Amino acid sequence: MSLAGTTAARVTASSFATGKNKDRNPASLIFLSALWFSLFFGVMVLAALILDTVVDGSSRFDANLVTQYESTVRKDETGFRAGILGTLWLMLSTALMAIPIGIATAVYLEEFANSRTWFNKLIEVNLQNLAAIPSIIYGLLAAAIMGLLGFTFKGIVLGGAIALGLLILPVIVITTREALRAVPSEIREGSLALGATVWQTTWRQTLPSAIAGIATGTILGLSRAIGEAAPLVVLGVATVRFDPTTILDKATALPVQVYNLASAPQDELRQAASAAIVLLLVLILVMNGLAIFIRNKFQRSW
Repeated sequence: MSLAGTTAARVTASSFATGKNKDRNPASLIFLSALWFSLFFGVMVLAALILDTVVDGSSRFDANLVTQYESTVRKDETGFRAGILGTLWLMLSTALMAIPIGIATAVYLEEFANSRTWFNKLIEVNLQNLAAIPSIIYGLLAAAIMGLLGFTFKGIVLGGAIALGLLILPVIVITTREALRAVPSEIREGSLALGATVWQTTWRQTLPSAIAGIATGTILGLSRAIGEAAPLVVLGVATVRFDPTTILDKATALPVQVYNLASAPQDELRQAASAAIVLLLVLILVMNGLAIFIRNKFQRSW
């Protein structure tokens, strides 16, 4: 190969490796402009929707929004106390149900299971597929489980927790496995070389080293569950005007109340729904911010 050909090949390889291709032909510029326009258009539409929702619900940013129950008589004072407390009950029950199972499954698959067996390969494929299933399917599955358990009414805290737990379980398993994979193998090998068992190595070395990724993925999974309405609607979760006290009590959730009031003919109820949407966005942003804080605080550089 000539010197010029070798130089050109090196420049091409460097461009592909670093992503700094200096090609400025018209086709690439048009494609780049289309990408930037798509990004700008999407962000602007989202900002316009959020701003419109804030303006519509601004008149209802008061104490009644979180202290009063939904009312059909005093529509201008309707509140979402039952939905907020129901959402907290659902999130707590979902976390207690899904997080231990998800982390234990991920640890088994990543640290103990033989990935060459057909059974574990089947689990791998199903985990990837379950993460993309529509949420309403989990509502139907939870309804079937509640029926098998003998519950005649499924719109209780336990039913919603089962649906949301099944929804976020694949997310927790996948993110936990990725966090475990990020732990250097030298840590495991050093622990095993000092005489520790595989379980001792996993419990004392691998899991503490992966806590940042596990916590981040878990909180992001709960953030997704907190905004889901479809599986709860399938279960028959409706509006209630009392606070749940056990997992067997009837309960409603903030997304379900927003879904019901957003299509109401009264302007006061639609304004309350807009205010509740902003409240739900704030809760999700707080949870996402907590995930980022935990990741930055506990993240280790190897």
